[in-house]
Amino acid sequence: MSAASATVDGFGPSGNASRAVNPWLIVVVVSMAAFMEVLDTTIANVALPYIGGGLAISTDDASWVITTYLVANAIILTASSFLAKRLGRKRFYMICVVLFTVSSVLCGLAWNLESLLFFRILQGLGGGGMVPVSQSILADTFPPEKRGQAFAAFGVAVVVAPVVGPTLGGFLADNAGWEWCFLVNGPIGILSVVLVWLVLPKPKLAERERLEQEGIRFDVIGFLLVATFLGSLEVILDRGQEDDWFGSNFIIAFTVICILAFVLMIPWGLTRKSPLVDFRMLATRQFGSCFIVMLMAGAILLATTQFLPLLVQQSFGYTATWAGLVLSPGGVVTMIMMFANGRLLTFVQPKYLIATGALIVAASMYGLTNIYADIDFSYFAWSRIYIGIGLPLIFVPVLTASYAGVPPDMTDQASALMNAARNIGGSIGVSLGMNVLAFRGQFHQSRLVESVYPSNPAYQDTLQKVTDYFVNQGSSVLQAQQQAIAWIGQQVQIQVAFLAYVDVFWTLMLLALAAVPLALILRNIKLGAPAAAE
Repeated sequence: MSAASATVDGFGPSGNASRAVNPWLIVVVVSMAAFMEVLDTTIANVALPYIGGGLAISTDDASWVITTYLVANAIILTASSFLAKRLGRKRFYMICVVLFTVSSVLCGLAWNLESLLFFRILQGLGGGGMVPVSQSILADTFPPEKRGQAFAAFGVAVVVAPVVGPTLGGFLADNAGWEWCFLVNGPIGILSVVLVWLVLPKPKLAERERLEQEGIRFDVIGFLLVATFLGSLEVILDRGQEDDWFGSNFIIAFTVICILAFVLMIPWGLTRKSPLVDFRMLATRQFGSCFIVMLMAGAILLATTQFLPLLVQQSFGYTATWAGLVLSPGGVVTMIMMFANGRLLTFVQPKYLIATGALIVAASMYGLTNIYADIDFSYFAWSRIYIGIGLPLIFVPVLTASYAGVPPDMTDQASALMNAARNIGGSIGVSLGMNVLAFRGQFHQSRLVESVYPSNPAYQDTLQKVTDYFVNQGSSVLQAQQQAIAWIGQQVQIQVAFLAYVDVFWTLMLLALAAVPLALILRNIKLGAPAAAE
């Protein structure tokens, strides 16, 4: 198949469409929709304080806006392979874009937390099918020797969008209101629907007819088990800290449900003719390792794009716009690296690129464990630049490696599972970070206040000096003493926050390091040609 044109969906040699389309035009069209969908995983991150203030809820409750979207995304991803075949890729793709666009506008019009979360779930369901179908389109459009470059171009949308999201979200939240973080998808979604309609030809129904002839039906029970498992897992992660973990009957109940769903869905999937999730793929060394690495990469990507803006807003007084701008230099570097990866993958084994990227990310996380009160903008920007170098070295190679040996009729399943891994990992990363932040914050506060008591000579000395300072500023002795006590308490809270964020970055560093051995056990693939299945 030529790199200059491709027959689309069937996008490729096995396709059924009647006309040729320039494959790079297909890349542009599917990347636009994917960019919009992935953008919404992080565009609200820096706007969480605004959302909390606007809806009269805490920042912790507002974080559900992020995680509910990711979980809904992951749930529908598991069903996207069947739905794309049953409805046809183009039709399913357009349904997803329309649902995503409409629900985005409704998110901007939400009147309370419950309505916002409901519309975010709809938005996640709509967006969940867009990225895997895009990837399977590209996998079938391009021959193996060109897939690295195609995934690199497409990867700009998947990896850069979460970085652009906070910058754009911060600007919109500061200047137009948090609602516009969602309303902005309206015109972009309409344009995307038009382009998909014009560029992607209507497929014939060969795949649908094959499913009907073979009696393959949607795995409803499998879908319900997966949805129950992922949904209950998210509830446990999000509410565990607030509800005192297993001291709460609510958390215990959801834990039992989560474990039961997990235990049932594996034998169910292994005994079905056409399971919703093909666990046999996950059991292979190549695809299974790629799946786990993608879980880790998704956790780091989403966690860093949420906690770094929160840190600079809460502890350094940055506005939402400046918090977003902290991530911008990394976004530019990421874009450059994505295109460089396309070249690197023509002569470097994916496993070495993944391991290198994980080490770079780990080094960046280690750098963030050294934060202190006088750190300037450039320190955070440079840390993000290093992450922007490392993460693309993980994402594009792991996608390329995951398709090695996957039969053409399983590319939809592979795409769905890899994107589910990214979103599930992102959701777990955000929830894990929130729990580490809360738990370690309590720990550090209990330890720091041990030294803040009236009979402590160091405390007395500090109190006297700060009192003298406020007296010199014109306060009475009594007022100055009260101000000094308040100032000392404020300094304790600042140190607690710093130490808690340091623990979050330590956790993410260890997660990045854990991806290195997993990358190195991947087998070599024949660069520029498909590899045999394991």
